[in-house]
Amino acid sequence: MFARELQLSADELVGALLRLDASRRVQILDSGGARGDDARFLIAGFDPFETIEARGGRLQVYERDGLSAHQVESADVLSVLDERLAKYRVPRADDSSRPASGACIATFAYELAHSLERLRSRRHAQAATTNAEPDAVLAFYDTLVIHDYARSTTEVVSVAGPEPLNRAWETIKRAAAERKAREQSGASDASSLIFHQDSASHASSVNVFESTVASNFTREQYCTAVELIKEHIAAGDIYQANLTQQFSVALDARLSPERVFLNLRRDHPASFAAYLRRREDTVVSASPERFLRVSLEENGTRTIEAWPIKGTRPRDVNAAEDERLRAELSESEKDRAENVMIVDLLRNDLGRVCLYGSVVVTELFTVQEHPTLFHLVSKVRGALREEVTAGCILRAAFPCGSITGAPKIRAMEIIDEIETAPRGLSMGAIGYFSFDGAIDLNVAIRTMVITDGVSRFNTGGGIVADSRPSLEYEESLTKARALLRALGVREGSYK
Repeated sequence: MFARELQLSADELVGALLRLDASRRVQILDSGGARGDDARFLIAGFDPFETIEARGGRLQVYERDGLSAHQVESADVLSVLDERLAKYRVPRADDSSRPASGACIATFAYELAHSLERLRSRRHAQAATTNAEPDAVLAFYDTLVIHDYARSTTEVVSVAGPEPLNRAWETIKRAAAERKAREQSGASDASSLIFHQDSASHASSVNVFESTVASNFTREQYCTAVELIKEHIAAGDIYQANLTQQFSVALDARLSPERVFLNLRRDHPASFAAYLRRREDTVVSASPERFLRVSLEENGTRTIEAWPIKGTRPRDVNAAEDERLRAELSESEKDRAENVMIVDLLRNDLGRVCLYGSVVVTELFTVQEHPTLFHLVSKVRGALREEVTAGCILRAAFPCGSITGAPKIRAMEIIDEIETAPRGLSMGAIGYFSFDGAIDLNVAIRTMVITDGVSRFNTGGGIVADSRPSLEYEESLTKARALLRALGVREGSYK
């Protein structure tokens, strides 16, 4: 591997990356450095040498120039992922703490599950005939930019040699200089937005935008849907199902996807955030949830972890009330029951690809703090069998049980019956597959796809036997609040 350092902070690097032309397909995975070694890196790529889009059984393969392409019929995208990762494989660097060498940065829509599982679905056949989001997008980068929050260092790394490395280094250096020059001249664009304003100035800057919001559910309809799920639970069909509503936000013409990402990055930092320029849309994610991480151990084995989230409370500006809400979540029997159901589901999913007896729960019911809410988080870990590939892992565990319910297959069928719109990338997964074998994927919650000035995303929660419909609806709004604020939607216009 070749590497070259850049004297840029994380903020400067992000600003430089966002200045690059959309055709360069910038993709940023940003931990924000908020949680120590578990959120240590920012990983970015641009100019992918190959991009693969999957829709149903068709794959479209684009070469580096983004123009030349060929189509593959009846192709399995996960088999193609395995084939490419084997082809581009590089050995692990013994002395490197970098999380990736070259990598595939990938997005997987929730509906990809319909090609992985035998689901009775009325909607998937309909979606396949429309111009819906791709089921998966795989972008392969032989050169990456990595910022280490722990060491405050930025490096360009490449598995393709010194020439691609130097080109990428010069590109970022030039973009950073241009951004700085515009900032000093007083010019304003999305990439030169000041990152660390005080809350008062931020409030005024967001309120100048007048984006409008709609949902596929009214409050009454959502509450009725909760009751329908509870009827399925009473009938013994399922124990839990994750019900979401889909928000559609028509963006103010002055509000770019880059500004939305920067708003979230500043005011709602998340351990598994992302900004991704795909061919037809832009993805902005502020996900706090890890789906799966595969780590390479020194003895040559691989460890897989899942960090399911189930249980939410809003934060409060009053310290005493904030602490009361935290304690309420920690002690809630309902939220613990939701959480442990998904922990058991994930233990089963990981057991399909792990060595017998190696799957263990390493944390249970930990309260995790975020700027606007508390979450209840658990952690499940196992040792992967030697023959297991990335595709095997996704077939075993996708989508994450925290956004389906349990049992998974029947819960997904019920979701398909009740929710009125495809989820798309929202509730799917985003992350990277390093060419040395490491993997890190989020659960694409708090994740929007912006197309032609409209942002769409889903929020919701787990419905169990003692769920109260009105409280479940309010929880979905609590989870949406930070995204709506970043999109310039006025508080109170979506209740």
